[in-house]
Order: sequence, then structure tokens, then C-alpha cells
Amino acid sequence: MTVLVTGVAGFVGSAIARRLIAAGERVVGIDSFTDYYDPVRKRANLATVPAEGLTLVEADLMTADLDALLTGVRVVFHEAGQPGVRRSWGTDFATYVEANVLTTQRLLEAATRATDLRRLVYASSSSVYGNAVSYPTTEQHLPRPHSPYGVTKLAAEHLCTLYADNFGLPTVSLRYFTVYGPGQRPDMAFHRFIRAALADEPIRVFGSGEQVRDFTFVEDVVTANLLAAEADVPPGSVFNVSGGGSITVNEVLDVLTGIAGRPLRVERVDTVAGDVRRTGGSSEAIRAALGWQPTVDVPTGLSAQWHSLAGVQQQAPLVVPQPAPAGVRQPSLAAVSG
Repeated sequence: MTVLVTGVAGFVGSAIARRLIAAGERVVGIDSFTDYYDPVRKRANLATVPAEGLTLVEADLMTADLDALLTGVRVVFHEAGQPGVRRSWGTDFATYVEANVLTTQRLLEAATRATDLRRLVYASSSSVYGNAVSYPTTEQHLPRPHSPYGVTKLAAEHLCTLYADNFGLPTVSLRYFTVYGPGQRPDMAFHRFIRAALADEPIRVFGSGEQVRDFTFVEDVVTANLLAAEADVPPGSVFNVSGGGSITVNEVLDVLTGIAGRPLRVERVDTVAGDVRRTGGSSEAIRAALGWQPTVDVPTGLSAQWHSLAGVQQQAPLVVPQPAPAGVRQPSLAAVSG
């Protein structure tokens, strides 16, 4: 089966490609290698993807020949986009609109013409919820983004639902709750914290550190994507992908202190516009519909990320999900590979 991964050189995109190729699937990956962070890092991500299973297309989704790209493709994992809450204000907002909304609409238009397509999985975000009125948030909570980034992710998610409702396009949107693990983007908190700790430099923390976050290990996110690709769910379905282990930033620092075996230097600075007080998602819907649940807890996942950044070879249980509990499904893509 041929699978298209957009944003294939990114953190999650490259992890999806690795798992697909390991399962024997053929992957077409597209990436424009934008400079939101150093493209050299993205090339390093791709270096972990077996070249014999990957056809790489270096192009922008706004200008690429999408009809040709989708020919023969059964599943699309749409991971491409402009990330980051803090940079989405001001004149940079135009970049977010193009990268997150316009490219998604263009891809959806092409998908309606793709005769072989059986599923399009869109990478949405918990940022669509903003400061929710109660926790854990469910998919029935009213989305109220607290940042321009969240607005663009919600707009693209709505487009996926609209194309499902109007054209029967088999979309599924997955609302990721802070993905972490080996290969995490360098602008994200865990990467910054661990890099600083390894160099014995101050760890910069925005605000008091009492913000609560729901963190999800990258390989669990990959599993959710693969299950969404094969599940018999209505077009336009939306699911939270939440690790289920809400934890404060200060508690994360305590875990890292234990891993480091020494006190860490912490520098506290003011909060920034767009940051929310708390995230925490319910995984009941995705568990019921897809048979998914997280398998890697924060201490285990943080240890994997720490040792990955430190250049220490890890054993498999630290970098892939633990064996699934009884009754939890594992993806095969058999339902869409005909």
C-alpha cells in the first residue's frame, strides 16, 4: 500500500514514516524544509527513516502537483503545518494561515479527486480548546483557542469536517496533547529543558511552573494515527490523543532532576501571550472507537528523550510503546490496504 505523509521531515511525520516502512508500507513523503527551526535537524530526522521505503518529494503543498502526488495513495497522514503558539502573533500570522489553513484546503480539494484514497488523517492540536471551562476536556467541549496558532489549527480541522460532510471525504482529525520524546522539536519545552540541563545551563521556565500539561509520547501518537487510518469511523470524526498524565512544569523539573542525579538550575521569566493555564484531555472517545490508549508514562518517556539527546543508546521499551494492555488494539492498516 502507498501512504502519503506530509511534513515527513518533522518530529511526528518522520516517526510515522519509520513505523509505516517497518510494517512494509510504501511511503511518499513531502516536506518543504521551512526554517521555523534548522532544516539540518529535519534532515537528521529523515536520516532515521529507511531510504529504501521512502520516496521524498521536496516541495511546498501550496504549489506541488497534488493530483499527481495522490495518485495511488490509499492513506494520507497530514502532519505538515506551522507550529508554535508564541510566534503566531503579529505579522507572522499570515504564515500560519497559509501553512495551516490554505495548504489544508488545497490538499482536501485534491483529495476529493483522488480515486484510491480511503482515509485522510489530520494532525490537529489541543490548542483548539484554549482555557477550557472544565477538565479533562472531551471532544464535545466548545473549542475556544487562546492563540492565533490554535485558531488556524481549528480552522483546518473544521475544513476536514466540512469536506467530510459535503463530499464524504473520509477524514479523521486527531487533537494532539503536547507530543514529546526522542526527536522533539528544539523549540519545545522538554527539548529545551534537557539541552540546558545537559549543558549545566539555566532552564528557562515561563511563569510559575504550576501550569498543568497533558503530555503524550510520540510513539503513542504514531499508534493513534495508524489506528485512525484503518478504523471504521464516520467521516469527519475528531478524537483527542492525550497521554492522560497531566503534570505541572515544576513536577517535570523534579523528574528531570532525578534523571540527572543533581540539582538543576532554573530561571523563571514572565508568561507569554497565548499560553494556557492547563491542558488535559479525555481519551474515552478514542479508546472506544479506535481501541487506543497511551502506553508510555512521562517519567519513562522523559528518560528516553534525555538519553537520546545525551547520545546514549536506549533499549527498545524506552523509545517505543510498551506492550499494549489486554483489549488494546494494535494497528495493521489491513482495512485500507486492499
